[in-house]
Amino acid sequence: MPRAFSELMFTPAVRAHQERMGSAASYAKFIADGPKSGHLIGPAEKAFIEARDGFYQSTVSETGWPYVQFRGGPVGFLRVLNERTIGYADLTGNKQYISRGNLDGNDRVSLILMDYANKRRLKIVGRVSFTEGAQAAASLFADGSETEPERAAIITVEGMDWNCPRHITPRYTEAELRPHLNKLGAEIAQLKAENERLQAEVAASKTR
Repeated sequence: MPRAFSELMFTPAVRAHQERMGSAASYAKFIADGPKSGHLIGPAEKAFIEARDGFYQSTVSETGWPYVQFRGGPVGFLRVLNERTIGYADLTGNKQYISRGNLDGNDRVSLILMDYANKRRLKIVGRVSFTEGAQAAASLFADGSETEPERAAIITVEGMDWNCPRHITPRYTEAELRPHLNKLGAEIAQLKAENERLQAEVAASKTR
């Protein structure tokens, strides 16, 4: 676990519970003095982030309630802008504006990016700022998006963590399955043609 992420997540209450459960010593190295890590987007993180077609986003209301929402779009709609910044075009939705309203009072956000097929996930925590208007979001707008953008959402990354793959159930998108389905379809077509050929030979032999 990178230091930047653990320093934010291992609050005094969390550390106290780790002490009670006997795991504090094993996690102490992640908050010990040393160079900061896990706050800069490297090549692996950039490739992973920009290959996603969705992510889970959590905000917290002014009354303390967490709210989790799924953000989806064409592959690559979540962009890496630099080593500390990601962004996306915030599209028109049902106009409840729960996440948007929460972020007016608390700009902290937590994201989980999933690659179910390969059992990988990346957790990101950061702070969000908005630039309102479709024109501001134009450079982040992804072709194939279902609705128009209302604003640009810019996230300054404070920490990241490649989380344990345990308990991730593999799931596959149509795009991930398509090469395998095409191969299977070709094999079925070949077997069907062979079956028809053999049936024709049997029928011909009966007329001799």
